Amino acid sequence: MLKLDIQQRVVRIGDRFAMSFQRTLRIPDDGRTYPLPPGLGVFPIAKVMDYRDRLPQTWRDEEGVFIPMYQREALWLGFQGAAWKPNAVKVGIGGINAVSGQTFDDTLRKDPQDYVVVPPQPWLDGINVGHGVVRQFVAMPLGCGYTVEAALTGEEEQGGMEIVVFEPKPGVFPDTAPAERPSSPHRAFSSGGIQAMGLGGGGDMRQKIYTDPYGMDVWDQNNFGKIRVHIVSSGQYHEITGAGPPPTPIDAVTYTKHGFPWFDLYDEALGGVVPSERLTTAKTIAEVDAERGTRDDEQAGFDVPETQIKKLRPENSNGSG
Repeated sequence: MLKLDIQQRVVRIGDRFAMSFQRTLRIPDDGRTYPLPPGLGVFPIAKVMDYRDRLPQTWRDEEGVFIPMYQREALWLGFQGAAWKPNAVKVGIGGINAVSGQTFDDTLRKDPQDYVVVPPQPWLDGINVGHGVVRQFVAMPLGCGYTVEAALTGEEEQGGMEIVVFEPKPGVFPDTAPAERPSSPHRAFSSGGIQAMGLGGGGDMRQKIYTDPYGMDVWDQNNFGKIRVHIVSSGQYHEITGAGPPPTPIDAVTYTKHGFPWFDLYDEALGGVVPSERLTTAKTIAEVDAERGTRDDEQAGFDVPETQIKKLRPENSNGSG
């Protein structure tokens, strides 16, 4: 098993891979496809082992972490890796593979591809609905029927996220880094009982999940590390840890009106994995709201001026903001 190094703002798995949980704007689910929203700082990370007596019994036997999120808040996963020796990474939400839509497990599959390769994949903002589009990760309480887990299984038992990171087989890549490392795209802008949360599907944005440029036979499926990531409400995070939760995030319309940047990638040369029909058919949070007659005033659509969309290059990426 690869070693885990859990820090306040980043989780490291193995010698090269690291991941952060990035706060971001929630984009509207209005049928349009938006550019990539910015990173607005990272979510703090707390170890389950440090607060065992205040957490559910089912969490205590894991070497896991938990992060705070507001209801209907969005996040993206920022990846850091080494171009000279990449990793294969699987991402699960509520027991569902975020790339393939199938039941999450610790095995890599190529048909269809159910993992990302880091690099070139610098980040993941949502579930794979294909053709260069993902559907944004948005936090919702379990038991309310809004999560992808509920949409695809009819149950909400797991919530949170699971991450599994695989090493390449020996001899395929160098064992030491070259003298110079390539630059990476920088997307960030800005300097009672436990109510567990899961991730539902939000609005659509332009983002490819890249096909594996090396082939699945490169990866050593017996050499991996994994971690479970629980999500709690911001208020409960304060009750558990004593630390103040992050401030309420700015809404996307206000952000855009102030002229702040959105992002896109020059990645036409990189192929994308096939759409997941199962994930495409999962009801979004807005669709569940509509069925229940619930109104979300922050979900009105808007236009992002082209002059505010900053283009980034993903080649040889080793991380994101």
